[in-house]
Amino acid sequence: MSDVTRILEAIENGDTRAVDKLLPAVYEELRQLASQKLFREKPGQTLQATALVHEAYLRLLGDEDQEWNSRTRFFTAAAEAMRRILIENARRKKSEKHGGKRQRVDLQDADLAIEGPAEDVLALDEALKALAEMDAVKADLVKLRYFAGLTQEEAAEVLNLSERTAKRHWRFTRAWLYNRIAAAE
Repeated sequence: MSDVTRILEAIENGDTRAVDKLLPAVYEELRQLASQKLFREKPGQTLQATALVHEAYLRLLGDEDQEWNSRTRFFTAAAEAMRRILIENARRKKSEKHGGKRQRVDLQDADLAIEGPAEDVLALDEALKALAEMDAVKADLVKLRYFAGLTQEEAAEVLNLSERTAKRHWRFTRAWLYNRIAAAE
């Protein structure tokens, strides 16, 4: 049993001192997870990995329905919190009050004719909602793989699927999401 799992069990058992031990134990992994999430964002993202980790951590501790009986479940919850923060941030930036469709341009890069990554968190979120209505397990698989950074095997274990079924679901879901997002553009 890992130190993180022991700390999480202590928190669930009401040990208030264990909460102080959790962040130092998971900080580096959460920071790497946040960096991965931000790397996939469009250029001009003002949210930094440290801020994303801290906001997600505060949300996790504020959640009264904490059921982290394992390290994997904790990091899954952390990834979901980060996903929600990124979506809220994207919606806020897209609103008219915050500039609408105007985009920030760095003057040093103004001469470049290369467009940034085409991934749009809002389009992915809408596609995931539609997928969840159709098949919640496949939507959870995407969240675990894409947002939590779990491997195929880890995600299959969390969802109680065989690795073969998880691979089949993953192939289908990637193609389905690609088509759904492409049709929305």
